[in-house]
Amino acid sequence: MRRKDDDPGRQRRLRKGLYILPSLFTAVNIAAGYYAISQAIQAANNQGDPRHYDLAALAIGFAIVFDGLDGRVARMTNTTSDFGRELDSLADVITFGMAPAILAWLWGFHAMAMANTVLQGKLMRFGAVVTFLFLAAGACRLARFNIQLNPQPSNPGRPGKKYFVGMPIPGGAGVIASVVHFAHGYPIASWWMALIWAFFVLTLGFLMVSRWRFPSFKGVDFRQRHSARLIVVLCALVAMIILFSDWTLFVISITYMFWGIFSRLFYGFRRGSQMPPPSPDQVVHAD
Repeated sequence: MRRKDDDPGRQRRLRKGLYILPSLFTAVNIAAGYYAISQAIQAANNQGDPRHYDLAALAIGFAIVFDGLDGRVARMTNTTSDFGRELDSLADVITFGMAPAILAWLWGFHAMAMANTVLQGKLMRFGAVVTFLFLAAGACRLARFNIQLNPQPSNPGRPGKKYFVGMPIPGGAGVIASVVHFAHGYPIASWWMALIWAFFVLTLGFLMVSRWRFPSFKGVDFRQRHSARLIVVLCALVAMIILFSDWTLFVISITYMFWGIFSRLFYGFRRGSQMPPPSPDQVVHAD
């Protein structure tokens, strides 16, 4: 007697239904981005209420988790599709491009207290340009990621290990969200801190469009056996995030950001020190 599980028609229906699962994670990703935008706007309308800024930052953090899950779920259930990839890219533009750009502008430039209102208005417009450049850089980063099959970083790492070429847009959004959460949502109130924040956001945009390598963590396979020490480390990390989310998330995001910067500088220094000596024909002798 044939079981119901062996019915080809039922298997086809089940396979088609599994495509809904990764799309649900992507939909939650979009919802988190929309919630982050609404909370940032609400904070600005309520005279810089830090609670709403903090909620916006946390929403972006949760979206990063769901963004990592939808791809893994699709690969584990063998339900990857062109539609899912395009939907994921559009969701990333909203959640990790538009939402952190609006949050960075409102949190970093909207609550400044300056006696010169004309200068304050110009600084706010400058902040709008800077955060727009962050959004544009993130969109360009996604477009490059979608069209390149096997991109190679300008500073190659260990052979056989997977890297991102340029900081991924969830990483850039995570850095902005972690800084806001580290400040517990209290916005920047001084003009000189706003200028530092503008330079910081511009740096994130540059890192996203650069060809520097960043860890992808795609080589970690949760279906394989791992040592018990890894489980202990993961449990300790989760506990630190729950108990000390402000410090833990800030340290993780800043470390990830500077890992890409220092790896590029180290590669350039090592490459310069290993350059072969010039040949006798290339040596220019002084008179």
